[in-house]
Amino acid sequence: MWLFSKKGPSGFTASSTAEEVTRGIDGSGLTAIVTGATSGIGAETARVLALRGVHVVMAIRDVKAGRQIKEAMVRDNSKAKIEVMELDLSSMESVRNFARQFNSCGLPLNILVNNAGIMATPFKLSKDNIELQFGTNHIGHFLLTNLLLDTMKRTSTEHRKEGRIVNVSSRRHRFSYPEGIRFNKINEKSGYNSLSAYGQSKLANVLHANELARLLKEERVDITANSLHPGAIATNLFRHHSLIDGLVGLLGKYVMKNIQQVTMFIGNKSKEG
Repeated sequence: MWLFSKKGPSGFTASSTAEEVTRGIDGSGLTAIVTGATSGIGAETARVLALRGVHVVMAIRDVKAGRQIKEAMVRDNSKAKIEVMELDLSSMESVRNFARQFNSCGLPLNILVNNAGIMATPFKLSKDNIELQFGTNHIGHFLLTNLLLDTMKRTSTEHRKEGRIVNVSSRRHRFSYPEGIRFNKINEKSGYNSLSAYGQSKLANVLHANELARLLKEERVDITANSLHPGAIATNLFRHHSLIDGLVGLLGKYVMKNIQQVTMFIGNKSKEG
């Protein structure tokens, strides 16, 4: 569509695919963790990173589905280095187990893509009794990042390569509750709005990346932390909101980008969204 055809300063357009943007980039020797890599943006990010030579760890809740996705990727790219590890971001125990397992395997960590997320779910508490969207989208990723940060710092120093932490946020971060993050009402069912709660969790993603970037700069650590809005993408993220999901199914291909047109940028710094 003409809406997506205008070139930006990079020379790419909104309809440029991840493969096009990363063409010519050699990611050999890099290791990346991508959460939520069994579908949508996460799966495409993992696929393209592996295509560019990055050793990819798919951090996913459904291990069976993850192995099927891995097999499909390897069939298309026999040189792909891909691991599947279980991670349920709604459970702090699962996050700790994942981090412990990864940190003990001896792999470096250059890139962390905090991508997994849920949107507009009915009110529900996580396994740790935290509102599910906030617990999954923010708390899970916040804890995961903290538990992996020492490994990333060590990798950056030993490899002399800049590390990247990317929080996939959303423009919806501008449309949280009127008071922003309801710190004293996170778990209250009264007044719960599924879309505002999603915006609240995405706002937390942005604030997390901003503060982490400040701290890393203060420590003079060669790691960047960014949040990004990937654009309006036709994925299954809207499955809990029937009206939006219906509109995406009907009009998405005309007014939204497809999954291939999303890039997490291993070669260029991402921007806060």
